[in-house]
Amino acid sequence: MSSESSSRDSAGGEGVVANATARIVLVRLSALGDIVHTWPLAEALKRHLPESRLMWVVEEQLAAMVEGHPAVDEVLTVSTRRWRRRPLASGSRKEMTRVRATLRGFQPTHCLDPQGVAKSALVSWWSGAPERTGLARPWRRELLAGAAYTRTLAIDPGALHIIRTNLEFLRVFGCEPPRAPVPPNGRWLARRCQGPGGPGLATPGQYAVLLPGAGRSFKLIPTTTLVEVARRLAAHGLGVVVAWGPGERMRAAEVVGGGGQGVELCPPTDLEQLVGILAAAAVVIGGDTGPVHLAASLGTPTVAVFTATDPVRNAPLGERVSMLATAGRRPPTATGSAAVAAGPPPPPAVIAEAAIGLLSGNSSVVGPVC
Repeated sequence: MSSESSSRDSAGGEGVVANATARIVLVRLSALGDIVHTWPLAEALKRHLPESRLMWVVEEQLAAMVEGHPAVDEVLTVSTRRWRRRPLASGSRKEMTRVRATLRGFQPTHCLDPQGVAKSALVSWWSGAPERTGLARPWRRELLAGAAYTRTLAIDPGALHIIRTNLEFLRVFGCEPPRAPVPPNGRWLARRCQGPGGPGLATPGQYAVLLPGAGRSFKLIPTTTLVEVARRLAAHGLGVVVAWGPGERMRAAEVVGGGGQGVELCPPTDLEQLVGILAAAAVVIGGDTGPVHLAASLGTPTVAVFTATDPVRNAPLGERVSMLATAGRRPPTATGSAAVAAGPPPPPAVIAEAAIGLLSGNSSVVGPVC
């Protein structure tokens, strides 16, 4: 692997196209919210380089978040967790050989790795692209990932939101990123997954979705808070559906058990069914978790509660988003992580009022409220 180099080249301005026939590998393997935050980069690449070909490499369980995207020409799925668990198994070796062969067969000219961890850097290295670009430190998550890159990007100090950070990769092609982050547009996904919200759910447009889970425990909203929020929304006349993913059913059941009449447990769903449920909801409420970012991208009114991650970096962006932040702010020397000093959860009444305010047509509210 090559040694890391650093660059802030920004040749060209808005609309300038370099290497219009580029064949680009975009490595964003996971997680759900991070993939949503990378959609604007894929769209911008296709807009600036309309004759280019774009291959997105993604974990197989999240392929639905990429397949059918209007800016993506090819999707390559991987299973890095299975490979790590059984690296010497014949099945793992065959899969890794397939991935390497598919990447080389694509004949990429560029590989972009906004994820910046060891597993994404390995895929970048496998691509064999003559130009492999990742983020410089401290914006990159893992130091060793830089060994796979031929070039690294030092980020504009004004690119505070993760979407704006991702858009810095436009500089590889001589294009100037937009000054502000671009809200992700997930309506293409909603159209693909359109249909009823799911068996036994309340009427579309007349229910709220509560999301009790999160990828990291420090992001969780206490179930006691969500129970009171559920009661208040039910008293307002909304059906309340508590959605859950792997490892979250117990927390979801606690909210349903305490929420009382009008609060129900969502049936098990796959990713596409979850999209349908979120798209048909009147409002979605949750912490800094992938489904919250997804809901905002679908145009669903969304209340995001940030108690331990930086909203300046990670806030969901959409037409109708209410941001309730008690978390601290990242120091100037922060790395790629959004974790910050934790604050207390907002009072249930504040969360419920934010949701009801969105239902009343209030414009987006972004910023700390307590």
